[in-house]
Amino acid sequence: MSTTTANPPATVTRRAGASATVLRTEARLFRREPATLFWVMVFPTLLLVILGSIPSFREPTDALGGGRLVDAYVPVTVLLAMILAGLQAMPPVITGYRERGILRRMSTTPVRPHALLAAQMGLHGAAGLISTLLSLAVGRIAFDVPLPRQAFGYVLALLLAILTALALGALVSALSRNSKAANAVGSAVFFPMMFCAGVWLPVQTMPDTLAHIVELTPFGAASQALSQAATGDWPGWTHLGVLALWAVLLSAGANRWFRWE
Repeated sequence: MSTTTANPPATVTRRAGASATVLRTEARLFRREPATLFWVMVFPTLLLVILGSIPSFREPTDALGGGRLVDAYVPVTVLLAMILAGLQAMPPVITGYRERGILRRMSTTPVRPHALLAAQMGLHGAAGLISTLLSLAVGRIAFDVPLPRQAFGYVLALLLAILTALALGALVSALSRNSKAANAVGSAVFFPMMFCAGVWLPVQTMPDTLAHIVELTPFGAASQALSQAATGDWPGWTHLGVLALWAVLLSAGANRWFRWE
């Protein structure tokens, strides 16, 4: 009786310890990827600095109801970091592990492949959050962009955006047989998502019909939700609902089609 009751807790403890080891190992490997760190954590803020240095971006414009383009681009750079983390950085790593048989070998140890997937999603999500803080800080200090006035709504929209981006990256990983395919699929999805997030044209300045269509996409809805929270309004429930729906659908698809080997 005592052996029977003691084994399950011992197994859970071993798996928890192994998962913590995986997280530490993946964190060390992640820090050794300067390209990933640059594109996810530095490039979005650098883009904001470049755009904010253009005089016209710091002038009020009628298209934004008297607001400035640099203000509108802070949420855009925040989303750009999420898109880069979810579509460009994470899928090649996960598919590379599958391609080399690492996930299959892990399934025979106390560590389950889910621990590796969770570590990757956590690290890339954390990188996206650091990039967000950098964009907000640089926008405030360099260009006098106000910090989000509706903080709770902003955080809620941000978390949904991160979850959606990582779920999209997991789905790309699920549908890609190898790293080369992951790069190709990720790039094919990357550019439309950048457009929907407002990288080339903020959603607020798009023609009404196009804006309504874009708002049905995950990052179009996220852009609007973050912009509304930044100006002090509660994010529209429609935008939050679209984000939540995409997060659920993408997560379900990734779970349905993901292969460990």
